[in-house]
Amino acid sequence: MMPVPKDTSISKGYLRPADGIIKLADIPGKDRGGYNYKGVHYRVTGTSLVTIDHNGVVAAVGTIPGTDQVQFSESFDYLSIGGDQKLYLYDGTTLAQVTDPDLGVVIDHLWADGYFMTTDGANLVVTETNDSFAVNPLKYGSAETDPDNIKSLLRHRREIYALNRNTIEVFRNVGGSYFPFQVSSSAQINGGVVGTHACCLFQDAIAFLGGKRNEPCAVHMGINGQSVKVSTREIDTILQDYTEAQLENVLVESRVEKSHALLYVHLPDRTLVYDHAASKAVGAYVWFDLTSSVVGLGQYRAKNFVWCYDKWNCGDTLLNQTGYFTSTESAHYGDVIGWEFHTSIVYNKGGAIFHELELVALTGRTKLGIDPVIWASYTLDGTFYSMEQSISAGRQGDRSIKLAWYQQGLMGDTRAQKFRGTSDAHISVSRLEARLEALNG
Repeated sequence: MMPVPKDTSISKGYLRPADGIIKLADIPGKDRGGYNYKGVHYRVTGTSLVTIDHNGVVAAVGTIPGTDQVQFSESFDYLSIGGDQKLYLYDGTTLAQVTDPDLGVVIDHLWADGYFMTTDGANLVVTETNDSFAVNPLKYGSAETDPDNIKSLLRHRREIYALNRNTIEVFRNVGGSYFPFQVSSSAQINGGVVGTHACCLFQDAIAFLGGKRNEPCAVHMGINGQSVKVSTREIDTILQDYTEAQLENVLVESRVEKSHALLYVHLPDRTLVYDHAASKAVGAYVWFDLTSSVVGLGQYRAKNFVWCYDKWNCGDTLLNQTGYFTSTESAHYGDVIGWEFHTSIVYNKGGAIFHELELVALTGRTKLGIDPVIWASYTLDGTFYSMEQSISAGRQGDRSIKLAWYQQGLMGDTRAQKFRGTSDAHISVSRLEARLEALNG
């Protein structure tokens, strides 16, 4: 479920089904990253660089060895791919590796102002402007504010951001005979990124998973020398359940969809999503999580988002295939997945009897022939839940069905509700009504 902060006259917002994923094409290996280059959808799948057209026809154009997540960039002449710690350039016809020994190991790379810039974790290396396959060892640079390793590179507003483990340094092109970029000390951001792919451009800022020296990882947005932590206490608690070695492999990416500005933090067994637009609307940081399981945690199967052919394309973390997002259903590649949400705590000194609970929802949008079920349960202490009670969520066309549970037991001073269902019950929820009878306190 995704929260939508829009006034519906009966509530200040509603929950809608998160986008589903429809299969587009089989690919020759594990998805390692994607890019839109000159209107064509490119992906690295297994060891192949492929194109995928709008009908899902896959064509191989070259070989990228390795199994790691790749990075893409582009110049006026080349599509560049960083994979297996090497740099490859594709001119639309031929894919070739940059073999100059002065290039060294490529952890990350980008293109800016006529140069391809790479990093091996300690140095910043640029190619020659008149030959993208050549490197001059006299033109090495480095990030020297803090003795931490460079993890990633990003370009924003003609500036280069070298994201280190504990700091982020900003470079501007000043020309000259040697390394052409100069650090801007006033733009440095205190705080760095935990892994190469744990950062991205987001809402005109740098979003990253990491933090300052001697502090746990959190999610931040930084620009112009300032960093703002956007992860909540609950999100920080989840992140601290993972080791730094696990977080180093996290992929952070963004997607803008209708009224949502979404930042995805892909963890091993779930994906945490921050909605910047919703957060601005309600005045608080809005997060939700996505999984591809029916019940409980499970890895979210969409990653490496690419806007191409007028839709959001993605890879699959489980099978060798690609797909695209849709709002008309919420299954993932045809597989049923689950959803759930919780209410805030109800407090009434002395307790109460719950005679009836009703979800005010838009129903009747399930597939023909399916009779979906949704469940409700409650907790009095936030730890243990009651036995679930199920009701029908309505078949296709059942627009006026009432989603109500009766004789819902007692509460002491506090109680919270949980509702869950599956993608078969493709409903949007705008309100919860409760008919209660207070007990003497």
